[in-house]
Amino acid sequence: MHTREALLADAELIHELISPYAEDGTLLPRTLPEICENVRDFLVLEEANQVIGCGALHLYGPHLAEIRSITVERKYQKRGGGELLVESLMSEAGRHQVGCICLFTRSPQFFANLGFRVVQRDDLPEKVNKDCCLCPRYDCCDEVAMVKGELPRVASWPEATNWLVKFHL
Repeated sequence: MHTREALLADAELIHELISPYAEDGTLLPRTLPEICENVRDFLVLEEANQVIGCGALHLYGPHLAEIRSITVERKYQKRGGGELLVESLMSEAGRHQVGCICLFTRSPQFFANLGFRVVQRDDLPEKVNKDCCLCPRYDCCDEVAMVKGELPRVASWPEATNWLVKFHL
């Protein structure tokens, strides 16, 4: 088993891997056009030249990245593929010198074993405001927010105002 960067030709396979988990609510749904647009965020897991899993790293900036859409075909689970995907995505975040990696999950023990710790959903406003506000479970979220690294510091209003004034926005 090994990971590699996803190619546009992998987009349909990625969609097929994610869709069953989106239908049962485990993962957020991803449309095929959305996967095509973001295919550079994805890694695929291969065994014997067959794609059997995927995962993505969404970069918000040097302060934060999110691991998302981690999935392995059911018949290949419990063999270390999920861990390999997460470790590969964490290496990619390290290559970009990201200070904090976040994720939302219903499998917190799996990620705790990889060094992630539980935080409050509100500690990750960029993630919540980008994806969670679109989720039908927004008001009754059953996912656990987790991070590895130092939580990004949210800019206070005066700091944000000074930045806007400085750049004439």
